[in-house]
Amino acid sequence: MTITKMIDAPTFRSVITGAVRAPSMYNEQPWRFSLVDGAIEVRTDRWRGLPVADPTGWAARVACGAAIANIRLGLAVAGVEAAVRVRPSPSEEDLIATIAAGGNHTPTPSDRALCDAIPRRRSNRRPFADVAVPASARARMEDIVGAAGGWLVFVDDRAGVARVADIIARADATLRSDAEYLTEMRAWTGRDSAETVGIPTDSAGVAPASQDLLAMRDYGGPQRPAGRDFETDPLIAVLGTYGGRPDDDVNAGIMLQMVLLSATDERLATSMLSQPIEVPSSRDELARTVARRGVAQMIIRIGYGQPATATPRRPIDDVIDIVSG
Repeated sequence: MTITKMIDAPTFRSVITGAVRAPSMYNEQPWRFSLVDGAIEVRTDRWRGLPVADPTGWAARVACGAAIANIRLGLAVAGVEAAVRVRPSPSEEDLIATIAAGGNHTPTPSDRALCDAIPRRRSNRRPFADVAVPASARARMEDIVGAAGGWLVFVDDRAGVARVADIIARADATLRSDAEYLTEMRAWTGRDSAETVGIPTDSAGVAPASQDLLAMRDYGGPQRPAGRDFETDPLIAVLGTYGGRPDDDVNAGIMLQMVLLSATDERLATSMLSQPIEVPSSRDELARTVARRGVAQMIIRIGYGQPATATPRRPIDDVIDIVSG
């Protein structure tokens, strides 16, 4: 068997076209990708950041992890086995991972299905239909996370949802009480659809209302008729890791994206709620509420939704460098 030694420039550009479709907080796109001696380096973009919402860099690391998942799938479909090293140099804080060619790979049907889902995945902030998510789809997502060393807990009983919803609401209120937080969020949301970063109005969903069970963020979407409920019986899942180090955040992003792509392949819609992750006391309470050891990394809302508009992305030439080789 011939062993692939290098990732070439055309393959690099191809997989980065998929990588930039990963989700990020406020669609900030906090990443850069380099081809260095036939391997891909994924770095946080030191010129971008959310100093109020993401002072520790957690959200940027999760976003870069999601991009790594897309790169790995793109390489798999291209016939390349990806050898991923997460945070290989602790002295380089912005270096999230290196991805080398570990050998040839025969793409599986799952590789192809998940890779095909990359351009179709998007955050759907609109109400979902009152239709149950099949047990087989849930099991698929749980298996993906479990195999990667994390945990995924589905919450669908009304008492459990109410407890998680209360944690979300209190964290959301804490964040909204910070004027600098609101100013930063508004700078990235409610944007024109021609812009290449941020969340445009047509991707913002509807404006939240006081009677909603889940406290959705106000991204500048249209108002609803008075008294119209959002969702009364949502399915939510809490994703977590057993550790809370920076590399755990990256791995959480990889697992998160694989869950989102699996849901997309199952014709399900998803969106994310991260307010409790951004408030340390709420983050701890969330893990205790779902009775899991470790660190909660994301709340995912899952269901059947109407088609949603994709958020824009920067051109890949704005986020790549070919350094050598």
